[in-house]
Amino acid sequence: MEGAIISRSPNTRVAVVTGGNKGIGLEVCRQLADNGVSVVLTARDEARGVAAVEKLKAQGLSDVVFHQLEVNNAATGGNERLDDVIIPGVEKFDGMDVHQRLEWMKNNTRETHEAAKQGMQTNYYGTKHVTEALLPLLLSSSDGRIVNVSSSFGLLRHFGADEVELRRQLDDINSLTEKRLDELLDAFLGGFDDSSEPEMCGRGRTAGFSAYKVAKAAVNAYTRMLARRHLALRVNCVHPGYVRTDFSMNSGLLSPEEGARGVVKLALLPNGGPTGAYFAEGQLQASFV
Repeated sequence: MEGAIISRSPNTRVAVVTGGNKGIGLEVCRQLADNGVSVVLTARDEARGVAAVEKLKAQGLSDVVFHQLEVNNAATGGNERLDDVIIPGVEKFDGMDVHQRLEWMKNNTRETHEAAKQGMQTNYYGTKHVTEALLPLLLSSSDGRIVNVSSSFGLLRHFGADEVELRRQLDDINSLTEKRLDELLDAFLGGFDDSSEPEMCGRGRTAGFSAYKVAKAAVNAYTRMLARRHLALRVNCVHPGYVRTDFSMNSGLLSPEEGARGVVKLALLPNGGPTGAYFAEGQLQASFV
């Protein structure tokens, strides 16, 4: 990857896309390349990553290279699919609204401590680690952009009555540090125990997507801290929408192409554009609440 970047003109825009071999990530690579950006498509699996690059090149997008990236930061729900559930075709959800689709997802997954821990490592720490690795390159650019894929689930309004203090501290960006954020996440996982009651898990939380919610709220908080620390960069997070992917078990309302548009829009922000902000489907939102 380093050679691919350094060998190019200093005026060439280069984007590194994680989880680029399928779903939203692959579509982000396609749209960026279509906008004249040199793309480094990264994935953990070399064969899948190379195949994805070849697919894009077959579409006439030649300025895309592959780099194997071991950091696991493609989204995961922090849940386990029930043993007898097979991912259905998209026609399964015809006639369902967004609430019905999410209810189907909830009823066909379970939250466990191991899944919650893996979800936190993937959704928050994976994002943090790859950002830290690429920061020197970004800071050497006159036009650096960081776009973190978040979720509406991570908005603080979704925190319950038993999570008021966690919500308050995640929103207190003036005082929050990365060390304190780690402590908050450790405490959350420490109180997340597998329950024998199918409708309850971890200190009475309703079964659903609590680990995913907290991880994405952490991504939002980390994004805001980075933006305050690196004023020369444009650092934002975006909710791409409820997209039909393996992650959503095909239950989403939007295509990967539609979901990728908001991500690409932020990557192509002009100089002086927003930073430390939250976008939903490409539109700037008033707050993280």
